[in-house]
Amino acid sequence: MSTKNDPLAIALLSEIAMADQLARARLTRALPRGMEVSHFMVLNHLAHVGGERSPAHLARLFHVTKGAMTNTLNKLEISGYVHIRPDWDDARRKFVGLSPAGAAARDQAVRAITPVFDGVVAALGSERIRTALPILRDLRLRLEEDD
Repeated sequence: MSTKNDPLAIALLSEIAMADQLARARLTRALPRGMEVSHFMVLNHLAHVGGERSPAHLARLFHVTKGAMTNTLNKLEISGYVHIRPDWDDARRKFVGLSPAGAAARDQAVRAITPVFDGVVAALGSERIRTALPILRDLRLRLEEDD
């Protein structure tokens, strides 16, 4: 990118930032009481991958500090949504797994947010969204490379 003020790049960044802020606000309002977006994202990830993951892996995946992920995981553990156990081979490491209560909370959150985002999909059209998803994924991957 040039050192000039590139209107296309700025417009792209502005739209992504605004869409992120609006999506998070709508998601926050729709989530069950007490559940934060970060909680949902971790629960959703664990539900999709199955099995356990280390806190360090989750921190890298979500591009947050280990401290921020520890804070999120502690809140999820207090709520009974995840189990955190030591690594039996290396006591310095831990593993996080989804509990049955966490799976139920994630499912409840999905039911709560689905109508909100179904409306967005209906308004934009599923074909337009299918067309945009590869571009957004490529953008994310490109931004991850620059980290």
